[in-house]
Order: sequence, then C-alpha cells, then structure tokens
Amino acid sequence: MIEPGSQAPAFTLPDQDARDVSLGDFAGRKLVIAFYPLDFSPVCTDQLSLYQEVLAELDQRGATLVGVSVDSPYCHAAFRERLNLTMPLLSDFHPKGAMSRAYGAWIEKVGHGNRSLVLVDERGIVAWSHASPTPLEIPGANLIFDALAA
Repeated sequence: MIEPGSQAPAFTLPDQDARDVSLGDFAGRKLVIAFYPLDFSPVCTDQLSLYQEVLAELDQRGATLVGVSVDSPYCHAAFRERLNLTMPLLSDFHPKGAMSRAYGAWIEKVGHGNRSLVLVDERGIVAWSHASPTPLEIPGANLIFDALAA
C-alpha cells in the first residue's frame, strides 16, 4: 500500500460517463480514493452504499470521494444507477489495474484491486492509507473521518 508522505501517483481514468478524470482535477481539495474489487458484488455494493450515505459530511469536511475498480465505464454507469450513487466511479480497466498497482492496492492473484482507502491532501501528497486485510472486509466510514481529523 502506498505510504503516507508519498507524492500521489498521477492518473487519468474515464468515469462512468467516459469523461477523463485526473488527479489534478482535485488540486486544492482533499481526495478520498476508495479502491474496491468489482461492481455488483455483494460486499462492494454494501461498501459503496455506505460511502454514499456520508458523502455530504465528507463534502462539509472539504473532501471528495471517488471509487476505483477494474470495471468498464458502462458497468460503472449501471452500478451507479442501480444503487443511486452520486460519487464518481473511475474505470481502472485499461491498462487493467494500472492505477490500483501504482497506489499499491492491487491483488495480482485475483486480477483486481484490494479494498483500500487513500487520502490525498490538497497538495497531492498521500496523507493516509488503509488496506483491508481481505477483500471481504469493508473499511468503515469512521476510518475516513478519523483520517480527515488527524
């Protein structure tokens, strides 16, 4: 997992609407990156639904949350619609897992990202990171709020 104090690796990925989203788009604002394995899996559905519930509070604390998985923009669009999600979902589809690898959130043996969180500060520096010990364990929103308060 990427270490706090590191420069956040630059990225440009398509979102659910196939619009490019880059790290630089969040300059001057805190960015919470939620890496998750796959759209429509039961645990990922619970994780993203949980984060949707706290988006307004994250915004009040000056942070934006984005989800990242290896699914295509089309799959992300359907997943967002199905769950009524409003956070951007970024497609780490091609080259598969490049962003997840750069942030140390990749599980090679299964070919998708681990359930991980990264907080990038306003200057593009990793302020905090967390990797779940298993893809089946959801990192709770309390971890994000604790990291923002630190």
